[in-house]
Amino acid sequence: MRRIFLSLTMLLAVLTAVQAQDVKNHNLEVAKNLEIFNALYKNLDMMYVDTLDANKVVTAGIDAMLRSLDRYTEYYPEERQKELRQMLTGKYAGIGALVRYHQQLKRVVIDEPYAGMPAAEVGLKKGDIILQIDDTVMTDKTVNYVSSHLRGEAGTTFMLKIERPSTGKKMSFKIKRQSIKMPEITYYGMRDNGVGYINLNTFTGEPAKAMRRAFLDLKKQGAKKLVLDLRGNGGGSVSECVDILSMWLPKNTKIVETRGKLKRANSEYKTRMEPVDTVMPIVVLVNRETASSSEIASGALQDLKRAIIIGTRTYGKGLVQVPNVDLPYNANLKLTTSRYYLPSGRGITMEEGIKPDVEVKPDTLANITLYLDRLDSTEVMFNYVVDYIAKHPTIAPAADFHLTDADYADFKQRVIKAGFTYDQLSKKQFGELEKVAKFEGYYDEARAEFEALKKKIDHHDVARDLDLRRDEIQQVLEQDIISAYEYQTGQVQVGLRNDKTLLEAERILGSEGEYQRILKGEQTAETAN
Repeated sequence: MRRIFLSLTMLLAVLTAVQAQDVKNHNLEVAKNLEIFNALYKNLDMMYVDTLDANKVVTAGIDAMLRSLDRYTEYYPEERQKELRQMLTGKYAGIGALVRYHQQLKRVVIDEPYAGMPAAEVGLKKGDIILQIDDTVMTDKTVNYVSSHLRGEAGTTFMLKIERPSTGKKMSFKIKRQSIKMPEITYYGMRDNGVGYINLNTFTGEPAKAMRRAFLDLKKQGAKKLVLDLRGNGGGSVSECVDILSMWLPKNTKIVETRGKLKRANSEYKTRMEPVDTVMPIVVLVNRETASSSEIASGALQDLKRAIIIGTRTYGKGLVQVPNVDLPYNANLKLTTSRYYLPSGRGITMEEGIKPDVEVKPDTLANITLYLDRLDSTEVMFNYVVDYIAKHPTIAPAADFHLTDADYADFKQRVIKAGFTYDQLSKKQFGELEKVAKFEGYYDEARAEFEALKKKIDHHDVARDLDLRRDEIQQVLEQDIISAYEYQTGQVQVGLRNDKTLLEAERILGSEGEYQRILKGEQTAETAN
């Protein structure tokens, strides 16, 4: 025993000496490299052919250093403090509207006002051309320039001059900026067969209160099952996330823990309130834009067998940041200090994300739809929506609103008359195939087939494509139109009509046996395409 004790003592002494040497070497390397950096900059400043901008050069060096670590550790000099505050709170002061550059008019226009915000309150509409903000003419300015002038301190006022294309009238509005914050819940409501649906937009702000109100309201309306939509939810407060999960999990249930280099970076988050309902079947919808706290919510519910996850793999942000490490001269550092670990002990990584129990790949928009919606230089879809809104003071509620055959026929003729064209993906891929065939030497043998196919692809029949893709093009039109009347709430409702992921969730919720088998991991569901 004495020999063993002496051996352990000697081993401990050796390990301690090695650790001390490692620390000493590390500190030496830090001091050495800082000295090199300092000397390098002094020589640049003294001898470089041009005068250096210290703020620009050093900031570039800092940014490059931080990029070598992870994408979330960021340096905020004094001039970026407003940006940092907006990021942390999810709030900014402005008019509450999206703006965009109208390619045909070469002007910045109002795209989408938000419900209850200054733009909507004073009567701004989709398509209004921004002419002037106070004394500054905006007709030759970029979107970023116009947007920065629409924003400002909450409570400040300015004069906005616009031109309304539907009437040609120039109008002026006195607008008071206010803090703009998107609603935590974009939409909630009842589906068929006792399914309640909640679209949670963010974990920033006070979403736990909003979620509790929405969930209790759905239960009053008869909800026996729940679909929680976290697609596109980029996260926010972990505490809010935990409080939301408290509604469906027993009190003191561990949701997530953080582990870092420093002891103070380690923490454990548990539910702290009595639940509302621990048995209601729940399906969580996720996609590639589901990140951070959204991944904690979906991953914890999955680990604890409280919900099944449907959709595609999530983003994979399992890192924790301290957002306000003070630096000299009013600068700040947003610093990654630890990692999240779910109840099962798994982390959330870029390589993995949260894998759904049932993978459903959403439909991708056809090339013609993408071009009509955002890439068309004639802006025919945008113009059609603006004209439709001007001609229809009221329309049916979102749940019942549909364009008629005559409406779509009118849109189709406008597209053709505008001379709309778009890059066909099939044409690009055919060109690549043709190159490969010639390179590999079998083009001549298949020349006739290649030429026949080329003729079909080159025949750019826009009218045929508009008929072929009518369903998705019409849904995009209807979403754009409804947003002028029911804002983001209406947009979500229209978008749910042919939502494959939601339909799969409702199908599984309709089968108690299948839901339970997936929940318990007894069934591997096939991918829905």
